[in-house]
Amino acid sequence: MDFLKLPERTSGNRTYGLTSVIDFGTPLGELKNILSDYGYLIDIAKIGIGSAYVTRNIEKKIELYKEYQIKPYCGGTLFEKCFYQNKIPEYLTFLRNLGIELIEISNGTLDIPLQERLQLIKQIQQDFHVIAEVGSKDTNKEIPISEWKEEINLLLNAGCDYVITEGRDSGTSGIYDQSGLINSNLIQELLKDLDSKKIIFEAPTPKQQMYFINEVGTNVNLGNVKLQDVLVLETQRFGLRCETFYLEEDECKLL
Repeated sequence: MDFLKLPERTSGNRTYGLTSVIDFGTPLGELKNILSDYGYLIDIAKIGIGSAYVTRNIEKKIELYKEYQIKPYCGGTLFEKCFYQNKIPEYLTFLRNLGIELIEISNGTLDIPLQERLQLIKQIQQDFHVIAEVGSKDTNKEIPISEWKEEINLLLNAGCDYVITEGRDSGTSGIYDQSGLINSNLIQELLKDLDSKKIIFEAPTPKQQMYFINEVGTNVNLGNVKLQDVLVLETQRFGLRCETFYLEEDECKLL
């Protein structure tokens, strides 16, 4: 179908407009069915928390994602656990053996000093594409906007492909408050001085996703998307849902 005037969407091997899903142990058979229908809508898949370490068929799951040109990686909690136990070399070997090329460097649970994270990024970026996360899972920890900006800039300058803004899979921390409301002032300030194409905004709920589509545009990078929500998200991106119905004309073309 090509008769509607819809927002222009990035496609193929996207560098922005990314949909990054979160996988909390989706059974392999179920995942095969989901990807056979919706794999073309997904760019990145995060194997959530530390589940990759205890998933017996993790090799098959990684192979399946890659079969659909989806880039898999392990959630930042597993990285932090390895950091805490001084097992980063073993973790890197684990990723290499799985054929995973993306690594998340985060400090959502641990308070890892920024300089240590920057140094680690410089050490591993020759072997991995690095995604770093900014923000805390602690809902009581407030980070000044100036610190958000500075940290994002330093992480990108250190060689990260993207920076993720913390939101958890529940959408109740980091860029959100405990009830899931978006810190719109923070987002506005980040968008003023930073390249949104290099930021992945964690947005696990449709309401949060619609906010970012309307605020940033059709091709905003969104993370922690539930596997079962990817088709609905794509309709949001194309202005085929009432909340995103009136997207800017300059984003549109006749498809």
